Amino acid sequence: MRLFECATLVPGCQWHTRADEESEVVRRAVEHMRQAHGETIIRENMVDNIKARIREEDRAA
Repeated sequence: MRLFECATLVPGCQWHTRADEESEVVRRAVEHMRQAHGETIIRENMVDNIKARIREEDRAA
């Protein structure tokens, strides 16, 4: 399971998402950035920053 925690990109934001596929995590994160953080233009570097912060969820946690 892939995990993205928005606080790794936007300090203080508690939103997170998980999905089996990285592409689904990115899709959800981009939608969150639009809705919660008012991003109207999602540039390639924003997507790269999201991808860089996606990690494999520790199943033991």
